[in-house]
Order: sequence, then structure tokens, then C-alpha cells
Amino acid sequence: MSLKTKLLKTEDGPPPPGTRPAPRASRPTAGPAPDRSIGGTTLNVFSHGILLTWTVLVVVPLAWAVLSSFKSTDEVIGDPWSLPSKLRWENFVEAWTTAEIGRYFVNTTIVVALGSALTLGMGALVAYVIARYSFRGNRMVYYLFIVGMTFPTFLAIVPLFFIARGLHLANSLPGLAIIYSVYSLPFAVFFLTAYFRTLPAALAEAAFIDGCGHWGTFLRIMLPVARPGLVSVGVFVVLGQWNQYLLPLVLQSSPDKYVLSQGLANLAVSQGYAGNWSALFAGLTISILPVLVVFLSFQRQIQAGMVAGALK
Repeated sequence: MSLKTKLLKTEDGPPPPGTRPAPRASRPTAGPAPDRSIGGTTLNVFSHGILLTWTVLVVVPLAWAVLSSFKSTDEVIGDPWSLPSKLRWENFVEAWTTAEIGRYFVNTTIVVALGSALTLGMGALVAYVIARYSFRGNRMVYYLFIVGMTFPTFLAIVPLFFIARGLHLANSLPGLAIIYSVYSLPFAVFFLTAYFRTLPAALAEAAFIDGCGHWGTFLRIMLPVARPGLVSVGVFVVLGQWNQYLLPLVLQSSPDKYVLSQGLANLAVSQGYAGNWSALFAGLTISILPVLVVFLSFQRQIQAGMVAGALK
């Protein structure tokens, strides 16, 4: 028998007599899996409790204001938590005409529409250049816009007033829209820059190969693709500009140029309107409804824009 055969038999077969077999290494046994069900349940209960509390804090005042808009002034003061005895639609008519909520509503619509269009137009253009083109000072420009998001508005009120008056933007609806767009621009640039960076560069390269210039690529290819991000930014810009109070309070001095927030605040403290709480709540409801309609109409687009910008 050859030496190779003996070695194979020794390795594969039983051990030679007089030798002790080597002990087999014991396999490590897995310990009991940690029970995380209790911690997960506690976390779920805690998170759901926070969401429920936040829902109550938001929905209850909103529902109370809407219900109060259908009450009479005596019902609002005498029993504020009761349901209205009947639906008084005349409160809305009085708020729209006598309290001039209609004029404030039209002024706000003009300012917000123009300001949002300017914000999205300039923001998309600036964000696309920052995200897609490399040039000296690119990061510096981007960081300047981020710093603009953190700058408190009230610190710039005094110089802003003199600048707006010098440029004939004060006490003007188009001027207020321009100032709105300037204050909303840093947020739009910050959000859209991150979104444009997630879009595939092959789209722009294919457009250049087909003969599109820089403007054609931006307007015909990249801007339509970025529509979910534009919708998301547009909704937040509209909500922020619609609820703006400090800027129009400083810049709009003529009552015929008041916006909704400014007009409602002025009516709430005026002597001629102090006793008509039902019409005041009706005007408040009128100012809330457009915001709710915009948010509920574009809720899915907001979520799609957020998720698409985070995952692509």
C-alpha cells in the first residue's frame, strides 16, 4: 500500500488504534432573541399619543372658529362652546361686504399669486445653476442663501422700509409681492437645489446632444421633470405668504391696500367692529378656507415631491 493511500485512509477513516480522537469543536448556540416587542409598543404608543395631541390642538380651535362663524354675537359670548342654533350665512355676507373682507381677499390673492410666481421662477433658475454648473463661488452662493433662511425678518424691518420707500415699493401690491418673493427665495433655492441634484444628468446630456442649448434644456427638459419639487415648494411658499403679517403691517399704510391678515387684525381692534364677533369669525373662516383647499388639493404632490427628492 502506498504512502498516499495510507494517508488518505488515516484522514478519512477511523483513527488508528491506541489514539484518542480529537474533540469536536462545539458550535456556539444562539442565545434567546431579545424581546423588543415591549419597547416597540411603548414607542408606538408614545408617538401616537403625540400625534393625537397635536391633532387635537390643531383641529379643535379650527372647528371652534368655523362653528362660531355661524353663530350670533350673543351666542359667541354667552355660550362659546355650544353648537349654533341655526346656520347664519348672513355673517359671511356681512364680513365680505360691510367688513371689506372681500377687498382684503382680492389684495391678498394678487400679492400671493405674483409673489409665488416670482419665487418659483427665480428659485428654480438659481437652484438649477447651483446644482448643475460648476463655477468659482458656487458653494459660497449656496451658503449665502442658507444664511438668508436663518436671518430674522424683524431685524431688517427698519432698513427694509427705507429701501422699499426709496424704490417706490412701499404701499403697493406689486411692491409687496416683490418683497414677499425676496423673503421666500432662500427656502425655494435650498429645497430646489437638493431636488435638481437628484435628477439624472443623462437627461441634460441627451438634450445637449440633440441640439438644445442651456435655456432649452432647462425650460423643456429639466423644469418639467422637476414639477413635483416645484409643486411642493409652491405650496409652502403660498402658505407662508398668505399668512404673512409683519411685512404688510410695516409696508402697507393705506387701508385699501391691506391684505387679509392685516385687515383682520385691524378690524378686531377697531371700535366699530368690536361688537360683531360673528362677522369677525366669518372673516377668519374666509381667510382659512383657501389655505385648506390648497393644502388638501396638493397633499399627494407634496408627499411625492418630498419622497422623490430624498430617494433619487
